[in-house]
Amino acid sequence: RNMRILLFTLIAFLMIAPSQAQTKVGDVTLPNTMKVGDASLQLNGAGIREKMWFDLYSGGLYLTEKASNASNIINADRPMAIKLHITSKLITSDKMISAVNDGFDASTNGNTSAFAADIKKFTGFFSEEIVKNNVFDITYQPGVGVVAFKDGKELGTIKGMEFKKALFGIWLGKKPADDDLKENMLGL
Repeated sequence: RNMRILLFTLIAFLMIAPSQAQTKVGDVTLPNTMKVGDASLQLNGAGIREKMWFDLYSGGLYLTEKASNASNIINADRPMAIKLHITSKLITSDKMISAVNDGFDASTNGNTSAFAADIKKFTGFFSEEIVKNNVFDITYQPGVGVVAFKDGKELGTIKGMEFKKALFGIWLGKKPADDDLKENMLGL
């Protein structure tokens, strides 16, 4: 009898445990934690980037501790990441590059000239074919810079806190790529 109760408890725990380690966002599941350099980050919030009723990607914001003030997050010199899980065949390399360029314009109020070379390098990270279920990790590591990954493969690093602010401003700034996604990433 005790063995049966123990077995039932163990099965119940195993069924619950995996759901604690990840969060379902639309059609995809994002991990609740990730490593960036030496830092352990937790999922702050996640949502879906939509355009004209199409879900383009699920995005999650990862921080060292929960936060909901977008300006503080953008300006923080702390480890953080944005995970983009592509969910649509509509996203092509050209469309992603165009969207990122538009995002930098919105994030910096059109003052992109100081970052022109960095933006060109960053958009180059999206030059290879993008297909459904690709996962981009846009990480920031203090003292290192922005380090981008596609499906776990490192694409490159861009140094500079000002670039990091402009980049994270694409999703968290005053004119974000998607208002609902921003609110969801901030856990609001």
